[in-house]
Amino acid sequence: MSLALTDVTLTYPDGETSVTALDDVSLRVAPGELAAVVGPSGSGKSSLLAVAATLIRPASGTVQVGGVDVAGLSAAELTRLRLNRIGVVFQQPNLIGSLTAVEQLLVTEHMRGRSPRASRAAAAKTLATVGLDGRQHRRPHQLSGGERQRVNIARALAGDPGVLLVDEPTAALDHDRGAQIIELIVEVTRTFRLATVLVTHDTEFLGAADAVVEMRDGRLAPAPTAARG
Repeated sequence: MSLALTDVTLTYPDGETSVTALDDVSLRVAPGELAAVVGPSGSGKSSLLAVAATLIRPASGTVQVGGVDVAGLSAAELTRLRLNRIGVVFQQPNLIGSLTAVEQLLVTEHMRGRSPRASRAAAAKTLATVGLDGRQHRRPHQLSGGERQRVNIARALAGDPGVLLVDEPTAALDHDRGAQIIELIVEVTRTFRLATVLVTHDTEFLGAADAVVEMRDGRLAPAPTAARG
């Protein structure tokens, strides 16, 4: 499944004027590709992910997921699209403290209407895919920071999405665990043929990306060679 943003502009009201968060942005990511987005804080990276996730409708331009223009979808159809076709890996895992790793995934599986038995088996398989085989019954406080981030990734993969949106996944991790998380994101992108957008401040890992773009003042451009590491 592909992801395509074409000539996207997003504005926010700011008093009597408006602020342009995204300015004529275009980005295309094919199945099995990883596009990394770098740029300073406040440059528009979070807005880019929000538009790609169909959480915010742009002022102009188009967003296509799997070739479907999301502007033509109803609110209910958008909800189903986000639930079943778009996986989001948040910067902070925000796991529920009382739930085990497998139960974290079952919360969203219940929303998809899947049977408890099938959901539990699928969740255990997904956790094994991200390297947590044998850890599925641990609660967040029993997991390392890297393992909690792996649960975060597994939760995003649980619905078998075609698009994966990843927001600063190494921000709270040391170098080695951060490298392992990036390797995992690349692996699942290739294995499951995901169209992955990775927002990161960590330029050391950009060599794994198929494309690297830089966001500045709401505009995208190819990243300078130096930023690629």
